Amino acid sequence: MATATTTDHAPVHLHAQDLACRRGGRLLFAHLHMAVAPGQAVWVRGPNGQGKTSLLRLLAGLSQAAEGRIERPAPLAYIGHQHGLKDDLNAQEALSFLLRLHDLPFDDQRCMAALTQMGVGKQRLSPVRSLSQGQKRRVALARLCLSADRPLWILDEPFDALDDQGISTLNSLIQAHRQAGGSLILTSHQALSLPDVIELDLSLVGRS
Repeated sequence: MATATTTDHAPVHLHAQDLACRRGGRLLFAHLHMAVAPGQAVWVRGPNGQGKTSLLRLLAGLSQAAEGRIERPAPLAYIGHQHGLKDDLNAQEALSFLLRLHDLPFDDQRCMAALTQMGVGKQRLSPVRSLSQGQKRRVALARLCLSADRPLWILDEPFDALDDQGISTLNSLIQAHRQAGGSLILTSHQALSLPDVIELDLSLVGRS
């Protein structure tokens, strides 16, 4: 695996320059530079508390950096570590709600196809509260099946709670996205089987 996260003179989906992040007065990282080009996958790594989730939220525009600048030329899709599903809805309703919330096109047929692609089509009418953690994760990730117009995907622990079949399905979805020119930034405590992944180890990023 490569260890750099920059590209020279190439179109990018995201460019971050001299980023610094503080949480509760503590400096998590500083002087972070990265550029993500079409087709690339960046794996953000580091010990617990190093700022992996904080970095992803900065890159997605959900929080403010202490220093630095982020340019996002490409539309993005962000899925956090929490599945974000409403327990009182069934799986299809919960997915429809997420699609509406993130301004993505949807209808019952598309939702059903996305849930089926992620292996939870049979559970589409089941209440979210009755689903296993892995099934809930699949429902949340089904949003990616309908995010072809979002070239950059930012995913926080997307493989969490997935079984082998779920991991294989997500890997295939990610690879199809990259082959179509999409890019990816993700965290994962599990070893990745994706090819040509660029590693960004936050424990090696400056803190001064």
